[in-house]
Amino acid sequence: MEKDNLESLFDGLKDQFDIETPQSNHEQRFLDKLKSNTIASTEVKKISRFNWKPFLAVAASIIICLGLFTTLQNQPEDLDLASVSPEMSETQDFFTVTIENELKKLNKERSPLTEQIITDALVQIQLLETDYKKLKTDLTESGKNQRVIYAMISNFQNRIDILNSVLEQIETIKELKTNTNEPKNTI
Repeated sequence: MEKDNLESLFDGLKDQFDIETPQSNHEQRFLDKLKSNTIASTEVKKISRFNWKPFLAVAASIIICLGLFTTLQNQPEDLDLASVSPEMSETQDFFTVTIENELKKLNKERSPLTEQIITDALVQIQLLETDYKKLKTDLTESGKNQRVIYAMISNFQNRIDILNSVLEQIETIKELKTNTNEPKNTI
């Protein structure tokens, strides 16, 4: 069916085809024109196009790096007691060492009888630590406000008080255990 359509198309266009033979050297002239056109177009492309993409990429990278550097430099660090004064630095060091020592004592006293008390104490210590981080942010924002400094010191004292209280409770538990296990001598 399609062959019939094609044949009828060609039959209809039979007298309209260009059947003249080209002049001599036609092929050589065509190839010369093609080469000259190709050379001219590549020279035009090389001359007229400067590749800005690498320079733009480098410039964009530098701008991004400078922006990040500037942003990170402008963000203040959270201050702590040590940044207020040398005396406060000593105070912070004292509290930190004391808390670490008390935590070591607490961990030495772990037993099945004391596990729940110690776990509860550590949860309370963690809450106070979270509050302390908020106080550090407040100290930075307030410009070393005395009330924030006192709250930070109070936070350290509360942690030590919790640890001391738990150690006292553990001693009480130990005493009760030894008293109940001793045989009673009655006369």
